[in-house]
Amino acid sequence: MTPARFAARRAALMAQMPPGAVAVLTTAPEVRRNADSEYLYRHDSHFYYLTGFTEPEAAVVLVAAHGDAPARSILFCRQKNIDREIWEGYRHGPQAARAEFGFDEAYAIEALDEQMSKLLCDVPALYYPLARAAGCGHDSAGSTLDARVAGWLSAVRAKARSGVTAPAGTIDLLPLLDEMRLRKDEGEQATMLRAAQISAQAHIRAMRAARPGMHEYELEAELLYEFRRNGAQAPAYNSIVAAGANACTLHYSANNAQTRDGDLVLIDAGCELDGYASDITRTFPVNGRFSAPQKRLYELVLAAQAAALQAMQPGLPYAGAHEAAVRVLAQGMLELGLLQGSLDEIIAEKRYTQFYMHGTGHWLGMDVHDVGQYRDVTQTDKPSRLLEPGMVVTVEPGIYVRPADGVPEEYWNIGIRIEDDVLITAEGHTILSADAPKSVAEIEELMQQP
Repeated sequence: MTPARFAARRAALMAQMPPGAVAVLTTAPEVRRNADSEYLYRHDSHFYYLTGFTEPEAAVVLVAAHGDAPARSILFCRQKNIDREIWEGYRHGPQAARAEFGFDEAYAIEALDEQMSKLLCDVPALYYPLARAAGCGHDSAGSTLDARVAGWLSAVRAKARSGVTAPAGTIDLLPLLDEMRLRKDEGEQATMLRAAQISAQAHIRAMRAARPGMHEYELEAELLYEFRRNGAQAPAYNSIVAAGANACTLHYSANNAQTRDGDLVLIDAGCELDGYASDITRTFPVNGRFSAPQKRLYELVLAAQAAALQAMQPGLPYAGAHEAAVRVLAQGMLELGLLQGSLDEIIAEKRYTQFYMHGTGHWLGMDVHDVGQYRDVTQTDKPSRLLEPGMVVTVEPGIYVRPADGVPEEYWNIGIRIEDDVLITAEGHTILSADAPKSVAEIEELMQQP
């Protein structure tokens, strides 16, 4: 993405603020793993959305236009330091960063406190993310941005005798950014399509490699290899590779069990590419052939996903996909003897949650569970919000059958989930992850290939 695109986002945000108001946002802090080693650094998503800047110890300050005073965008980042760069890698430094990322001004991160005590004089409001880590500066470990803001405001209030006023209010910045991030532009859509394509190839690779007796971590390694060899920077989340009964644990993460002949393997995995996540789940037989009970449950979940996808249309409520999937799943549970009673009773009493206990999707974007309200909070009864072009959502029905009285034994310990990444378009929707096979015939054919 170009600096102009990030500058346009900053301008769009400032246009929602009162004239002269100030917004400040810091990036994520580095996190110690052990001894003198840090976890692989990952920038804050909101910060990257506005800046495109990926170095730690950074902050962005935006000052909305006021009268004849134009809007200002200011970056605070690490100074150039050749000695540290020898050990840790390249740093832009304020001047190079200002030019490369399209900011009006740039300063060393150490100047943030001093500059903020000036920038907050006589402004109507301060926007910042309430109650979050400070994320910048060597002295901010363990502190919150709230505490740092309190220091800035105290410095401004100390000037009251000279006629200086502090902001009359502090406002949470994140709801504005969340709404902006919810609708993806063409550049974001292209990146997410490529991320989904890489992840789909990773799922195909895992299916082709699968053999009874392999460990779950061996299949995870196939995923990671395909992610990285295609340019993805990292997994978007901890990969789930769950064989047999492990698939009935929704967020299974051990990935260390050995697969057995006759097991299904549920893989929920996606890469992150250039700051954007993908999220795909496929379930397949490790020996390449579905048993009859596995096939019945699998095709039920596939039918539920098809019903949910029909509800992925602009102007329809987000919740409609879940309602459609639940109705198909509940009917199937009745027909397969998993539940008894009437369909309407099962849905009304939510008895289907014995086997299907999660929602049918979530927003997807820079975060795998991306930001944005699921309900229209502007209305009193807060109905499900309507889908709009540019939104990206996962569609992921499932079924998880644990041993229990009254449950046919042939279905015990079978867990199935099928998940795709779906872009809402003006005409309907596009499945970004369509390259990953999901019909019984497609999966079995792929797994029989040499």
